[in-house]
Amino acid sequence: MKVLHVIPSLSPSQGGPSLVLPVMAGALAERGIQVDVVTTDDDGRGRRVPCGVTEGWQERDGWRLRMFPKQTEFYKVSMPLRRWLRGHAADYDVVHVHAVFSFASSAACAAARAAGVPFIVRPLGVLNAWGMQNRRRWVKALSFRWLDKPLLDAAAAIHFTSQAEADEAAELSIRARPVVIPLGTDLRCLDALPPPSSFHDSHPAASGGRNFLFLSRIDPKKGLELLLDAFAASRAGRQGWLLVVAGAGDKPYEDALKERARASGISDRVLWTGFLEGAQRLAALAACQVFVLPSSSENFGVALLEAMAVGLPCISTEGVALAREAAAAQAVLLTGRTAPELAATMDRLAGDAAEREALGRRASQLARSAYSAQAMAAALENLYQQSRK
Repeated sequence: MKVLHVIPSLSPSQGGPSLVLPVMAGALAERGIQVDVVTTDDDGRGRRVPCGVTEGWQERDGWRLRMFPKQTEFYKVSMPLRRWLRGHAADYDVVHVHAVFSFASSAACAAARAAGVPFIVRPLGVLNAWGMQNRRRWVKALSFRWLDKPLLDAAAAIHFTSQAEADEAAELSIRARPVVIPLGTDLRCLDALPPPSSFHDSHPAASGGRNFLFLSRIDPKKGLELLLDAFAASRAGRQGWLLVVAGAGDKPYEDALKERARASGISDRVLWTGFLEGAQRLAALAACQVFVLPSSSENFGVALLEAMAVGLPCISTEGVALAREAAAAQAVLLTGRTAPELAATMDRLAGDAAEREALGRRASQLARSAYSAQAMAAALENLYQQSRK
């Protein structure tokens, strides 16, 4: 079977979707599926990957990647990608599209439809109420009615990563079949974490060994204002615990958050690492004791899954789909989205090493049994086979 994956950006700065797709492609390739991935040369807002990468295919770990130059930031328009899709969609048995409200995804759906090739759309959570109402609301409303919904209706399936995401999107009355397949992570790279000292060498302030970790994009939906306010109100913050904020976002928003920390009197207890990837990302997981993700809306929660897999005790909210599922298995602590509630939950774990150990153990067991890359790939292969009938 030959499958094409299309995504607007593979930049790690774009968070979970860009991090998961290489894992997905590799796991599918291990099952004998021929996997090609096409995207733009986007490397975050205002940036592109180095020159030369848009010239032909790049061989990856059992799969191929090709990038095309983007012409705009808004919707990441790439006319060369559109031309390629029109000419080559028919070469594949299935097209798997990752994103909605993007030029690349619309072009891929249209090209596959015109070629008579079944296509599947993973909407990345943007069809839920928060995404539809809080991100370019009127532009999305018009785009959805006249462009995106007709394409989604024609899809062989809509790939949701949690039942919560599927339930919210059901209100939009999309005719395509909904299928829930949770994401998975490559557990092999999490089996042997770097020593905490490798993170301490770069960030000596974290060497005290009592650290809360936020590891995700810095974005308004992630709940960082709430986290800063809760940390300022917590006992733990006054008793030597450090809040590590590992991520990057738009500079004006980051600056506003740092000013919020200064105004709350916690600047000396908050470590802003900037964007972390590779070994430094893993080292941050090894060097921290509690993971916190207080997002208002996550269709899955890849960063939470990574933290669970390595055995970190995790705090999250109802807005994170994976957190809801994990909480039912007593593998994640759910908290309300107010500063006093989050502060109380942080203090609870900070003051109870035995609970941290037990919670982390349950989190690791659940992540490794239910959310592996291999389980995800097996379910996707079955979906692809069904879509071809």
